[in-house]
Amino acid sequence: MRRRAPALTAVVLLLLLVAVALVLVPSDVLPGVQPVVDVARDFTPAELAREQAFHRAVRPPVYASLAVGLAAALVLGLTPLGARLVAQLPGRWPVQVVLGVLAVTLVGRLLTLPFDVRSEVVLREYGLSTQTWGSWAGDVGKQLLVAAAPAALALLAVLGLSRRLPRTWWAWSAGTLAALVVAGSFAYPVVVEPVFHRFQPLPAGALREDLLALARQDGVPVRDVLVADASRRTTALNAYVSGFGSTRRLVVYDTLVQSASPREVELVVAHELGHAEARDVLTGTALGALGAAAAVCLLAAALTSPALLARAGADGPGDPRVVPLVLAVVAVGTLLTAPAVNLVSRRIEARADLHSLQLTGDVDTFIRVEQRLAVRNLSDLAPHPLAYALFATHPTGPERIAAARAYAQVRP
Repeated sequence: MRRRAPALTAVVLLLLLVAVALVLVPSDVLPGVQPVVDVARDFTPAELAREQAFHRAVRPPVYASLAVGLAAALVLGLTPLGARLVAQLPGRWPVQVVLGVLAVTLVGRLLTLPFDVRSEVVLREYGLSTQTWGSWAGDVGKQLLVAAAPAALALLAVLGLSRRLPRTWWAWSAGTLAALVVAGSFAYPVVVEPVFHRFQPLPAGALREDLLALARQDGVPVRDVLVADASRRTTALNAYVSGFGSTRRLVVYDTLVQSASPREVELVVAHELGHAEARDVLTGTALGALGAAAAVCLLAAALTSPALLARAGADGPGDPRVVPLVLAVVAVGTLLTAPAVNLVSRRIEARADLHSLQLTGDVDTFIRVEQRLAVRNLSDLAPHPLAYALFATHPTGPERIAAARAYAQVRP
């Protein structure tokens, strides 16, 4: 019975998550139309060769880093090694939880560091990274803390509730983590993003006025357009929308503003306005909150297994030594759910592309922008199906171009 209640609750939450996704996430943005993808039509043999050479060079260290990081999490979580590491940390249980999360995260980061260094070398060889080794190392430290901080906060809540409410902790924890996901999504633009970028309002001028006018035409309230100093790290072109309510912001990379034409910038911003108009951040937040709650319930069902706890060297969900086990379960769960998460993301991105086309009516510039982004960012133009499922949060450049041409054939 102790395992059945959280397991059944997890099933209900997952079904609710699927129902919400079916309602809020488009299954097909161009019903009845089958876009024809033709990579060779829009990219030269030299561009294809360069992109393929880049991915042949960067995939091995990326995949090795993923495999080693996952293996480290499993070894620490499913053997007494992780429990011993946490047990040796000083302080009362809350301190051990925070230090335990940091220690386990640090071990994984150190083991994957050689592969990440190699990836950075490849990025530099192909002109995608503009960082010095000092700034890169600083970002590694920032990423470590940004990853560890929310995990530590979540585990403090889970372990604290399990110690105080041993029978119903899983239900309270599910609600608490769902609330933390919502709070984190709201706070992310003003808490996390400034750790990695400095932001300035887009300078007054024709481009700023055109972008704000585009937002007004779209009926999307945008107080300002911010420019991120991405050129300190990369040559890639990008823009994004994050937050909601008073923290919602529309951000463009300075690399985009500096190298693209005003019309091209407008096309990219129109895509981001599509996210704002469809409230995609809220959709992602709702799905994330339901997923977090379901994950806690599944974790609670797993932690009722004496064999699993014994293997991990922990006494129960309130024992700080359970931290490595929880992090291992999260690592495996993240990998297993990546295909579904990315599928949702790609459909949302495809809807934003369609919004951009409908708002601007400029198919030719859209195609030119997608060609430019794919070439400049060295995007994978024809990824392996497994890589596409595990890593592709957006449709490929050729897919987006094909969809634009299909839209041109059926638009009113």
